[in-house]
Amino acid sequence: MPLEDFTADLPAARQLIQGYRPGGFTIGGARHQGSVLVLPERTRRWEVERFADLTLESLAPLAAHEPPVEILILGCGARFAMVSAAFRAALRAQGMAVESMDTRAACRTYNVLLAEDRRVAAALIAL
Repeated sequence: MPLEDFTADLPAARQLIQGYRPGGFTIGGARHQGSVLVLPERTRRWEVERFADLTLESLAPLAAHEPPVEILILGCGARFAMVSAAFRAALRAQGMAVESMDTRAACRTYNVLLAEDRRVAAALIAL
């Protein structure tokens, strides 16, 4: 499903989420199968297939990113799920606020924050 393009002013190298489909995404003009971690300048495969598989270790690539990620948008799959208070606190200790939502909403929210030039990342579980 394509997303509205209100981000026409973004530099071409930015990882704009252009669409999502069962099993994958189109990001920055490239198709990605499976779940992904999206940063403003690159997208990488993410081995998390279900919300139950989510761990702090699975998000370790984001903790090492420079400049530091301030906002993590977590796409939980087809339905919203909430991370535990301990998980949220552990991310906050790393300097990241986490907002969890279904993956469709996460794609849209990431694009808005990217257009605002925020230090954002998205961890998206494929639908």
